[in-house]
Order: sequence, then structure tokens, then C-alpha cells
Amino acid sequence: MIGVVDYGAGNLQSLGNALDHLGLAWTLIDSGDAFERCDRVILPGVGHFRSAMETLMRSGQSERVTLFAQSGKPLLGICLGAQLLLESSEEAPGLAGIGLIPGCVKRLTCETVPHMGWNRVRSGQPSAMIGDLGGAHFYFAHSYVCEPTISEQRLAVTDCGTLDVCVVVGCDNVVGVQFHPEKSGDAGLGLLERFARC
Repeated sequence: MIGVVDYGAGNLQSLGNALDHLGLAWTLIDSGDAFERCDRVILPGVGHFRSAMETLMRSGQSERVTLFAQSGKPLLGICLGAQLLLESSEEAPGLAGIGLIPGCVKRLTCETVPHMGWNRVRSGQPSAMIGDLGGAHFYFAHSYVCEPTISEQRLAVTDCGTLDVCVVVGCDNVVGVQFHPEKSGDAGLGLLERFARC
């Protein structure tokens, strides 16, 4: 069973439609018991780092996400959900993230911000959880980007103007993708299916 964390800041309708299309069993989760019933979890997200992180902390879901990841089960962060996995963000100075991946979320410095639309992803380090994304196009909508401290946790990049920006971060059973797989056609569906089967 895939648990999708429901904290009021996720693109739940599109993600749910994609999981339904793939015939995958999933449920919205918000309590400790619900997390324990899942064998993998997706942390979605759209919006502002501070608002999302404060909601997760207030509801206790930040701790539940951490405990789930520590259990060794697969955890996938999407867009803002990926950013929340890091230790901090320039979007919310002084506020700690969940901290499962060492690093900081930084504002994009490319020519066009926000970075919107389709872009090709180039894989760096392999990830058993989501497979090889090299050459596939995914849909982006973001103004901030994950910068992991450990270079090996920088799993894939894309071109943003003249810059290579990190768009997939990962550490063991935790992976975050900056793009929206649920809005990325066959490539995105393939990623979600590989996550469901890993």
C-alpha cells in the first residue's frame, strides 16, 4: 500500500489520478497508525516551504515521516515534498526542514525564474527506487532547487538556462524529485510504477 501524506499542501488530485491509472493501491495518510500500514510513502507538495513545514511540525507528521524513513521503507518526495526532505531552505530562513538528506534548498539563479514546463533530465547516480531517468522529459514548476551537501546524493540534473541544476536527490531509501511525475506523461507514470515495485 502506498501512503500519500495529506497535510494540505499537495497536488493530491493529479497524483491520485496517476496512481489510479496505474492500478496501484494507495491511501491518504495523516496519522501514525496510517503510516504503519503502508509499505511506501509519497510526500507531495506545492507552495511555500515555511507554510508546509510548519503544518507538518504542528500535526506531528514531520516526525512520522522521519520514523517511516528510518524504518528503511521507500519514501518519495515530489516538488516541495522533495525540498522538505533537506535540512533548510532559503525560502524560509531559520526554519529546519525534515533533514533526511543533508543540504539546503536554494533559490534558482538561472535566467528565467520560476522554471516552468518540460525539460530533459540527465541521470547522475543510479537509483534502484526510481530507475534511470536519463533522457526523459519531465514537467517542472519551481523557483527553488535542492542542493545536497554530499555530491553522491545528487542523482540527476537538468538544464536551466546555462546552469545544470539538481532535480533528483537521494539517500538510501529516500528520494526526492523536483519535477511532477504525475504531470509528466509516460515518463512520470513509469517512475511512479518503478517506485511502487522497488
